[in-house]
Amino acid sequence: MTRPTTALVTGGAGLIGSHIVDAARAEGWQVRVMDSLERQTHPNGKPAWVAEDVEFLGGDVRRRSDWERALDGVDIVFHEAAYGGYMPEIAKFIHVNSYGTALMLETVRNKALPVRKIVMASSQAVYNEGAYACPEHGHFYGQTRPVAQLERDDYEVHCPVCDQPSSPVPTDEAAPMGGENVYAISKADQERLLISFGRSTGLPVVALRYSCTYGPRQSLFNPYTGVIAIFCTRLMNDLQPVVYEDGRQSRDLVFVEDVARANMLVAMDDRADGGVFNVGTGNSVAIGELANTLAGHLGKQIEPRIPGEFRPGEMRALISDISKIEANGYAPRVDLSQGIARYLEWIADQGDIGEYFSAAEKRLRARNIVKQAAARNVS
Repeated sequence: MTRPTTALVTGGAGLIGSHIVDAARAEGWQVRVMDSLERQTHPNGKPAWVAEDVEFLGGDVRRRSDWERALDGVDIVFHEAAYGGYMPEIAKFIHVNSYGTALMLETVRNKALPVRKIVMASSQAVYNEGAYACPEHGHFYGQTRPVAQLERDDYEVHCPVCDQPSSPVPTDEAAPMGGENVYAISKADQERLLISFGRSTGLPVVALRYSCTYGPRQSLFNPYTGVIAIFCTRLMNDLQPVVYEDGRQSRDLVFVEDVARANMLVAMDDRADGGVFNVGTGNSVAIGELANTLAGHLGKQIEPRIPGEFRPGEMRALISDISKIEANGYAPRVDLSQGIARYLEWIADQGDIGEYFSAAEKRLRARNIVKQAAARNVS
């Protein structure tokens, strides 16, 4: 009788990791979780959704001994642990994301561990900008918008030929990688380390570029990541959601269970080996519209506040072209309306909801992570 597959899920107490744990257990796999329980996300320690039959290791991806412990006897690794969002740190992003991934790969190689596959969480943030179409000159990949342009209150992506504002279209995996903020740089590091390791060693690896992921278990304590969670905590405390730029920037929002299914799909499908795949819905929503939608769901007559601020290095629009992973059998099952309803149902069971964005907003401004458009000196 063959033994069950053993999976390691790093960051397995978090939003995406915990749903991968559930999906792996549903397949009859044995599951081990390594999670540092970062206080910004888990201020109350290990959450109740970590099941009793899951082996839980408190560990840090920056420690070699923790990796040696966590990887022992593992068949499949889902590397979800990461430092994310618009945190004000720089060194910690590189230390956790880039160095932590390098240490994992080095441990697998140096210990000659019998790991059969590694699936890693990458991000849409690795793209410089989304893809666009100019009515006259056709398809092009956008470039990072210069700060000087954003300071003029001009947020559009312009055609590189005629300089006219252009419309976003789905972004495929061939779009240039880059990224102009430290989170994006660290995710690109992780992805390139993983893919190059797979090529050189022959170990099957897969990188999944997630769109903005949301759903039950998304931390209500972290004011730096998760636009839906941040907007909800503001609205539930009768405060306006703060929307950057002009509110017309857009994102592909994907429900967490769909992301977990994509992980399981590529883990069990040899056709995915060595590949990089977008994971999203193929649709997008304007962030200002999202704020109004959430207010409606919560019964709050509160308009978003649009102070004419921006975050340098942020994309204007991203619609994930998911045709590549669809060819492997993936299809999103939960649309935005259903997903929001399910998330708000979960929030309703969480007791009193605090608001942490106000204090974080001041820190982001003080460190120039958020800047004011000179053309709109709005307080």
